[in-house]
Amino acid sequence: MLLKKFKLRIVPSRFPWCLMARTAFKVSVVGAGGGIGQPLSLLLRKVKGIDELSLHDLRGTKGVAADTGHISEHGTVSGYVGEDELEPALLGANLVVVTAGMPRVPGMTRDQLMQANGGIAIHVIRAMACACPEALIAITTNPINIIVPTAAEVLKEAGVFNPHRLFGITTLDVVRSRKFIGDFMNINPRKVNIPVIGGHTGPTILPLFSQCQPEFRGDTEDILRLTHRIKEAGTEVVMAKGGAGSATLSMAYATCCFVKSLIRAQNGQEGIIECAFVASSVADAPFFAGPVELGKQGVKRCLKLPVLNEFEQKSLDNLLPILRKNIEAGVHFAKTFKK
Repeated sequence: MLLKKFKLRIVPSRFPWCLMARTAFKVSVVGAGGGIGQPLSLLLRKVKGIDELSLHDLRGTKGVAADTGHISEHGTVSGYVGEDELEPALLGANLVVVTAGMPRVPGMTRDQLMQANGGIAIHVIRAMACACPEALIAITTNPINIIVPTAAEVLKEAGVFNPHRLFGITTLDVVRSRKFIGDFMNINPRKVNIPVIGGHTGPTILPLFSQCQPEFRGDTEDILRLTHRIKEAGTEVVMAKGGAGSATLSMAYATCCFVKSLIRAQNGQEGIIECAFVASSVADAPFFAGPVELGKQGVKRCLKLPVLNEFEQKSLDNLLPILRKNIEAGVHFAKTFKK
C-alpha cells in the first residue's frame, strides 16, 4: 500500500488554513502573457496566501495584470514588460514560477526545444540570482529534464544554489494519471493517488500502478495502455490542437496545485507530498522526479522509492540512462552558453 511504502499520501492535506501561521507571500510569474502564464495568473488569484502577484513577460502583461487585478480576491497584482523590467518584477519574490519559453510543436525534438528555451531560462535564472536569490523556483519550461539542471548550474555559478529550493514541476503527469485512472475505474479522480517517477518526457515518465490507491482494478494490458497514454499525453494535446499549441490549460491547473502546496508548507502545514523533479539521491541520477515532502525551506526530504514490480523496475532501469543523458546535456548547455 502507498501509505505503508511512502508513509504519506501524495496529496495536499486538508489541514485547516486558519490554524497555520501566515506570512506575507509574493509570487512572480515569468512568462505571464503566454499560453500557460495567463490561465495560471487567473488561477493564482484564488490561492490563499498570495499577497502580491507579480506578472512579467516580453509583452502583454500590463493588460493581464489589470484584468486579473480587478478580481475580488485578496492581494495586489502588478505587471512588468520587457527585459529591463525583469529584475524589478522578481525583486523580493518568495516564489518564482517560470513558464516563459516556446511550446513544443509537432516534429520538434527535445534538443530543438532546448535550443529555443535554454537561453530564456538562463536569462531568467541569472536575474533571479540578483533580485531574489533565496526564492523558491518552480519551473514549467520544457524540456524540464534539461532546463532544471541548467538552472542549477547557473545558480551555482552565481553562488546561490540551494537544492532544496529548485523544482521542476511534474505535477501534470500526476494530474493526468489520476484523471485517466479515475475514468477507467469510474471513480472521482481526486480520490486517486499514484506516484509518477523518473522525469518529464515520454521515455522518462513512469507511473507506479503498483502503488495506486485505491488499488488499480485492471489487467496488465490495461496498465500498459494507460502508461503509454500518460507518457504521450502531451503529444495527444499537441495533435488535438492541430499543432497550434501544447498542453497549456492543464499545465496551468497542475502548476497552481503545486503552488498551493508550496505555500501551505511555507506556512507550517506538515505532511504535504508532491511529485517534482529535484536534486535527489533516491535513484542513480543527480536529479529525479518522485514524491517530495515539502517544508518551510522547500524540499524537506525526498521519499525513498518503494519496492517496484518487475515491469516498473525494468522501466526504471531503461529510463535512467536517458535521464542521466538529459541532465548532462543541461549541465553542458549552462557551461557553454555564451553570455
